[in-house]
Amino acid sequence: MNPVTSNPLLGVLLHGVGAGFAATCYTPQKQVKRWSWQTYWLTQASFCWFLLPIIGAMLTIPDLAAVLREAPRSAMLNSFLLGAAYGIGGTAFGISIRYIGFSLTYSIAVGLSSVLGTLIPPLVHGTLGTTLNKPGAGWIIFGIVLGTLGIAFTGLAGRLKELDLASQQGRGEFNLTKGLLLSLLAGVLSAVYGFALDAGQPIAETAVKHGAGMWQGNVIYIFSNTGAFITTAIYCLYLHGKHRTLGELVELPAGSEKASLPVNWAMAVITGLFWYGQFFFYNLGHVRLGEYKFTSWAIHMIMLVLFSNLVGVALREWRTCRRATHAAISFALAVLIGAVLLLTYGNYRGEEAAAKAANPVETSK
Repeated sequence: MNPVTSNPLLGVLLHGVGAGFAATCYTPQKQVKRWSWQTYWLTQASFCWFLLPIIGAMLTIPDLAAVLREAPRSAMLNSFLLGAAYGIGGTAFGISIRYIGFSLTYSIAVGLSSVLGTLIPPLVHGTLGTTLNKPGAGWIIFGIVLGTLGIAFTGLAGRLKELDLASQQGRGEFNLTKGLLLSLLAGVLSAVYGFALDAGQPIAETAVKHGAGMWQGNVIYIFSNTGAFITTAIYCLYLHGKHRTLGELVELPAGSEKASLPVNWAMAVITGLFWYGQFFFYNLGHVRLGEYKFTSWAIHMIMLVLFSNLVGVALREWRTCRRATHAAISFALAVLIGAVLLLTYGNYRGEEAAAKAANPVETSK
């Protein structure tokens, strides 16, 4: 079995593909008609957090049954439990979108998740100090700081958008207080997903021994995502019982002539496929980052905020805002692009130094 070759540029590109999926995964929700929120959410969660991770592992992990027999049970349990906590955050995230829109939800929740999910794992392992003394670390630090500022700027732009919308009619369910609280909860618990992947690393290492190579991370999703599905399903089924809406899965409510059950199902499946797609590509990018793999979470989250705000623009969330608000979001997006470039360069410098250290003779020629 050939080991995965480090390639930070390709790794960042693959993270970008995953972030693109993440930024667009909830846009199909706008086409869902006459379904309660819990019907849509349970349906898409069944695919992205349960069915697709199992199918993905079956298609990409050699000797999957043997891997599951040999992998540490403790790693499976820890990944599952941390994933369950993330499921609560994912549910809060979805509800928050209803109240404050795509842009502001992504800015707050993902910004908080980016900082916590990037720095806490290496701090817990006691490796952060050593890692940041390596070549290219200065660029990495600068990129994380700039990315955090960029996310904060998108939050400011979102706040300006909220003020613009406050004087307009027909804002739907817009509610800053509810959306803010839910997005903060989502941000903290979304960071836990990074811990779930970290806790499941021994499972991936077992998969590598069986030839999984670059697909190794897909086996972790069986546990981390199933945990998220369980907590999500419990809440959705509670809402179904409370509002008597479970029947919507097979028959739309009366007076739904303009709605289509097949369309609703299709939109939910696409949502699940896109959500799973983000971490399918996250894994492919992560294994190629080399010396600074811990920056995967920051790169993914920063690019997610960047793309999600672009989606918000495409969905005309900012259409009726003032010129100053447009300038604010434009500046924020420019800062995020700069952060991605800095993180990419820092990873490149780190890998370049590692390659020279591994081949000192060739370097001296």
